[in-house]
Amino acid sequence: MDLTIAIDCMGGDHGPGVTLPAALGFLEGDPRARLVLVGLPGAIEADVEKAQARFPGRLSFRAAGEVVGMQDSIATALRVKKDSSMRLAVDLVKSGDAQAAVSAGNTGALMAISRFVLKTLPGIDRPAIAFALPTLRGHTYVLDLGANVDCEPQHLLQFAIMATLLMAAVDHKERPSVGLLNIGEEDIKGNEVVKQAGELLKASDLNFHGNVEGDDIYKGTTDIVVCDGFVGNVLLKTSEGLAHMLATFLREEFGRNPLRQAAGLLALPALRAFKKRADPRRYNGASLLGLKGIVIKSHGSADRMAFAKAIERAAEAARNRLVERISERMARNAPQAAG
Repeated sequence: MDLTIAIDCMGGDHGPGVTLPAALGFLEGDPRARLVLVGLPGAIEADVEKAQARFPGRLSFRAAGEVVGMQDSIATALRVKKDSSMRLAVDLVKSGDAQAAVSAGNTGALMAISRFVLKTLPGIDRPAIAFALPTLRGHTYVLDLGANVDCEPQHLLQFAIMATLLMAAVDHKERPSVGLLNIGEEDIKGNEVVKQAGELLKASDLNFHGNVEGDDIYKGTTDIVVCDGFVGNVLLKTSEGLAHMLATFLREEFGRNPLRQAAGLLALPALRAFKKRADPRRYNGASLLGLKGIVIKSHGSADRMAFAKAIERAAEAARNRLVERISERMARNAPQAAG
């Protein structure tokens, strides 16, 4: 086996009902991987034992004593629930028994636990959450999506460096273009943090495109879009709300009367193609960048397909040495990244 991934089977809206079959499906498609499934014994141990015969030597179970709930505070997750499935999955990365961890649980708790257990890489002031959004040209990585509400210019530079290496590792694109999210393309636009970040990005050896606006994200103007966590989280939640509204509108309009229902049947191939092209499940799995280990955050409402994609993203990042690449780059870039 060339890779071991720890799975928090208890996290998310659906828990083992999604995470366990998704994990087994991933193993079927990746014969080189091994999984450690972490969860409450009464919830998954019997099912894991049954599945072990299908994957000899590739599937093991780690018992957890508790679960971090979606409503639990960060303090509770860190100080009280030290035997949670989320904490144990990250601990396996820290000990070297796994090369990556995947969880669909509480985002704030996962980031806090991961930062506390794994620590940040030298040269990285703050970890960031990076996520791929579908665009007219494929997909664009956007970060930060909520880990850092307030950022300094050097933090945005560090985010750009980490996302560049993420795309090189996972998407095999060595010099992706980087855009800085702003209220206009001109250098004079934006607040002082964004203006100074633009200067740092210009002076770097990154493939910096310049400022981009909100509509550039879905145009696919750049491969990477950098912003602070406040803006990024609002952007993400707005995008999710818009997607839900459009899907609801389509269902309502095609269901208004028999004639429109018939038109919907005729349009079904195009609608299915549209749904597949824009399907957010294909892009599931946000990377917690800047840590001394790989941690992937799945969407809490992910189904089996989406959660399996998050596991695949973790495997790709680990196999392509994402942490080592970031560490090596920050060592070379230390004076500049430190501001």
